Amino acid sequence: MKNINLIHGNINLPAFFPDGTYGVIKSLDSNDLLGCGINGIVMNAFHLHSKPGLSIIKKHGGINKFIGWNNPILTDSGGFQVFSLLRENKMNGQIRANEIIFRPNQGKGKIIFTPQKSIQLQFAVMSDIIMCLDYCTHPDDSYDIQKKAVETTIRWAKMCKDEYEIQYKNYKYTPENRPLLFGIIQGGNDESLRKECAEALLEIGFDGFGFGGWPLDSQGNLTYDILKYTADLIPDNYVKYATGIGKPEEILQCVEMGYNLFDCVIPTREARHHRLYVYTNTGFDYEYLYIMDDKYIADTSPVSDLCDCYCCRNFSKSYLHHLFKINDSLAFRLATIHNLRFYSMLVIKITGKINGHL
Repeated sequence: MKNINLIHGNINLPAFFPDGTYGVIKSLDSNDLLGCGINGIVMNAFHLHSKPGLSIIKKHGGINKFIGWNNPILTDSGGFQVFSLLRENKMNGQIRANEIIFRPNQGKGKIIFTPQKSIQLQFAVMSDIIMCLDYCTHPDDSYDIQKKAVETTIRWAKMCKDEYEIQYKNYKYTPENRPLLFGIIQGGNDESLRKECAEALLEIGFDGFGFGGWPLDSQGNLTYDILKYTADLIPDNYVKYATGIGKPEEILQCVEMGYNLFDCVIPTREARHHRLYVYTNTGFDYEYLYIMDDKYIADTSPVSDLCDCYCCRNFSKSYLHHLFKINDSLAFRLATIHNLRFYSMLVIKITGKINGHL
């Protein structure tokens, strides 16, 4: 698959969407993102429900109008974040057959989160790509937990699809102009469970499929074999979404496996922590540049001679070092612009390689 047609525009694949959980890529506005070559954003419907709240988003006519962004938005259901909190402390809630009970204040008050509510939230936000609620696991979880996660994910996927059809009619979308619905394949590192989940989701019918669960092992290495196996379970005419994978070399590996959509907090988070990505040649080789090193105090050269971002075209390493030193917000903006441009250039390079131009 080379592209997807969405409500807010066409996306060429492969594509990378930065994470704007609460409706913002920290320190950047829409013009900054477009200048970086970014075409889509990932947001979190569960968090948007709490801040700023659906009533505010609806009053603006959807999340795109609220944030001033006319390009595609993918909304995560929020399941991953909820499961992370439940894993940290069981006092935060519990998972039931058809719902998640979430207690954000450890017992004081509760939020009931269901597959239906997840879809309703994402329709209310008016996103371009809607994700099913799934039961997220870690690769080291036991077989019994992975089996339960697959059974729950399949059951919830059916409920999500049924609710999607209801909301699709309520919002009066047309087949040519509607949000896409993606299922998520769980199963941990067990191939039989991944196969069971993929086959069931394909039978239910979705527009694309995400790799579910944590994609790294306990040593922080990419779980290559199961990622490749899962990608092969999905026909090539579907979007294959490698959720949360964001290191440049990992994106390259996953594209070779067949994945074509990516998101991650890495480039924006690293920028705020003074770490910049810099190509060392016209290919894929790169290095990290830690802008707070003393050697950059008086360095008049740009962050990268191979980058055409706003930061590199107008400012020096010395100035960026100075901005971070005085903790000025412009430092976060310029560094984030640079790292996101690095990633959009990565996608361009990958596309060139696929087409035999690199």
